[in-house]
Amino acid sequence: MAERLNKLLARAGVASRRGADALIAQKRVTVDGKVATLGAMVTPGVEEIQVDGERVRVADVPDRHFAFYKPRHVISTVSDPYDRPTVVDFIDSRVRLFPVGRLDGASEGLMLLTNDGDLANQLTHPRYEHEREYRVKISGTPLESVLQKWRDGFWLGEERTLPAAISVESSSGGSTWLRWVMREGKNRQIRRMVEAVNHEVHELIRIRMGPITLGALKAGEWRRLSAAELRALDEGRDEPLFESGDRYFDPAVQSAGSSKAKPRYKPGWARPKRRAKRGKRQ
Repeated sequence: MAERLNKLLARAGVASRRGADALIAQKRVTVDGKVATLGAMVTPGVEEIQVDGERVRVADVPDRHFAFYKPRHVISTVSDPYDRPTVVDFIDSRVRLFPVGRLDGASEGLMLLTNDGDLANQLTHPRYEHEREYRVKISGTPLESVLQKWRDGFWLGEERTLPAAISVESSSGGSTWLRWVMREGKNRQIRRMVEAVNHEVHELIRIRMGPITLGALKAGEWRRLSAAELRALDEGRDEPLFESGDRYFDPAVQSAGSSKAKPRYKPGWARPKRRAKRGKRQ
């Protein structure tokens, strides 16, 4: 089955789709010995693709989809010029992964990582309007008029925010926990909306993206998306398949607790404490 050349190159880990288009425009990509053109359709396993004279194998590149709990102070990109930890440092994958639904460094919670550009576009493009759900801890106790302003949407700079579903979970000790459901994701939007009415965000945790929930994942852990979750995404559903916090039982689930899923540590990271060695069995 023919697929777009830039998608195949992205799946093979050569570059992102945009990067693949740049390679094609620079005439560095050939298909069966002929210089490729933008928008070209190619049948993997039948036509030979080369980049800079090197053959690209794409026929056996599987789709990979992961749910990941991004910790605070981890960067939501593939690489970082300052060598800070990024989300892809936590997942042992042989294919190039792209983060979906970025979170700023001070925020935490659910992100998806995939090598499927179509899925990434479906989850992030505004026209699909998938719900995103957050738990947000703010300073003080917001007035009902403030809550209603957030719910109705208002002008934030040159853009107007869309209506959102916002409820109070609890309020004590000079702070309030909110449940915040929205269908957009402008840069630092929740933080800016909160700051616009003289409150501050102390914690921000994303717990759901469309039908995918954080579940029982802890910071730094990940799992593969189940077949049911992928079907729900393909159908454009938003209803959560599992409530966040519930145990997620699936034989395919893996997490950072397994030996293959531990993040690669970088200079400046806190090393995990070594477990005490057990005595030999008698």
